[in-house]
Amino acid sequence: MKPKRTILCVDDNEQSLSIRKVMLETRGYRVVTSHNGREALEIFSKGGIDLLLTDLVMPEVDGDELIRRAKELSPFTPAILFSGHTKFCTTDTCADIFLPKGAHAPIELLERIRLLLVRKRGPKRGATSRGVEVEVR
Repeated sequence: MKPKRTILCVDDNEQSLSIRKVMLETRGYRVVTSHNGREALEIFSKGGIDLLLTDLVMPEVDGDELIRRAKELSPFTPAILFSGHTKFCTTDTCADIFLPKGAHAPIELLERIRLLLVRKRGPKRGATSRGVEVEVR
């Protein structure tokens, strides 16, 4: 049995966070949630997080700052930045992927998460990289 990958989901919107958590758990991921960037940094600094999924606009520590600080602690941990306020990320960000909320199907998010985690882990033993295309930022 392969170990579950752990995703830290951060959003100040309780409903969005709950929906995302259920979606990811039903796909076999372990999900840790946080309602703000400050708390998320505390969780992240303890280790064990395989991917960070965060909203952009939050009080205190926003998603972009959260990702920047998380990458200082663990540079190879992939991060996805969401926003319901903007369709394009116009600032320089440390996120591996930016996605506007509601502009993508849940299956697209799941596939991007899968690809980021594969990239972090590396290819399976004996697998060749021929024919595998990973597009990330």
